[in-house]
Amino acid sequence: MLKDSALMAVLPAKDINRAKDFYRDKLGLEPSESMEDGLLYRGSDGTGFLIYETENAGTAKNTQMGWLTDNLEREMEELRAKGVTFEEYDLPGLKTENGVVDNTWGKGAWFLDSEGNILSLSQRT
Repeated sequence: MLKDSALMAVLPAKDINRAKDFYRDKLGLEPSESMEDGLLYRGSDGTGFLIYETENAGTAKNTQMGWLTDNLEREMEELRAKGVTFEEYDLPGLKTENGVVDNTWGKGAWFLDSEGNILSLSQRT
């Protein structure tokens, strides 16, 4: 049933125009479609995400969306050059150093979008 369906994340934004600017200017993404209730972004392999306007944006305390990469350090360097700040965590089982956690599953890094949503980058080992 769902195993053959494309996957799409849904992210909230308090200010849809501010979010659109962030995703364009910081992440280099353009919406593939502007809809009445949001912006649709397409990724590879049928993936994508929708940003919609709501006052609930930025209230989740968990990772809401992430990208897999084959070179975490390169992606972080490019994003930092565009002003993206990576989060530092010191939690049981999750401690970052210079924004990166290095675990048995690989490496990961987290950052916030303009709306306070927690986004991630991951590189599997």
